[in-house]
Amino acid sequence: MITKEHIDNLVNGGGDVLTEDGDKIGGIGQIYVDDHTEQPSWVTVKTGLFGSHESFVPLEGARSQGADLVVPYAKDLVKDAPRVAPDGHLEPGEEDRLYQHYQVVGGRDARGTVGEAGYEGTEPVQGGTAGGYDTRSEGTVGRDTSGPTTDDAMTRSEEQLHVGTEQQETGRARLRKYVTTENVTKTVPVQREEVRLEREPITDENRGAALDGPDLSEEEHEVTLHEERPVIDKETVPVERVRLGKETVTDEQTVNEEVRKEHIDTDGLDERR
Repeated sequence: MITKEHIDNLVNGGGDVLTEDGDKIGGIGQIYVDDHTEQPSWVTVKTGLFGSHESFVPLEGARSQGADLVVPYAKDLVKDAPRVAPDGHLEPGEEDRLYQHYQVVGGRDARGTVGEAGYEGTEPVQGGTAGGYDTRSEGTVGRDTSGPTTDDAMTRSEEQLHVGTEQQETGRARLRKYVTTENVTKTVPVQREEVRLEREPITDENRGAALDGPDLSEEEHEVTLHEERPVIDKETVPVERVRLGKETVTDEQTVNEEVRKEHIDTDGLDERR
């Protein structure tokens, strides 16, 4: 049984409404209390895409389970409940429709509300059947064949598809630097000295040098030769800078989902009029 002591925990705990089998119906929205007894009587469940709708569920037979609320009703039954605006107060006619949907025998007076800020309504809320308010609307044309009298119109509802996006990680990219070895071939010119034998005849100009010295002798004459050889030297120089960048591209994806809508047909209407 849900009492006033459970209200703060349910409203501020961020819990969910669950079936007896543990299936999540939706998030807990608001708790509605009886105007006179101040006891919790209804809870709204946030259903639909992103919790865009709130469905009323009676608290008869419900129990708390931590921050969650367990109700004795199926998920589809709650989602198909009559659409009633969670505007802070339930009118008698709205309660009758909800009780009939959940097949709860007997109705009560109108309820006040407990919003997300905390418990309100410690004093009785005036309205509903208090003060002699009749639960049947005046001037109603026709009646609901399944039970109570309705107003003068039938509301047609339909589901609307709301599509949003969420961002998720799809992968990561990184830069990695490593060293490889390759052969480089270069050709450079090198010079070397070679011995060349030169002979010149005796002339008047070199005769003096030729006759200088002994007539016969043994001699040696040495010439030093030179050559160039390649010299290898290596240095490390920067050649470019590489970094990772990101850009956003836009694609289009088609979402296909079924939505339901109500249709209203007439039966027995005189088409000649």
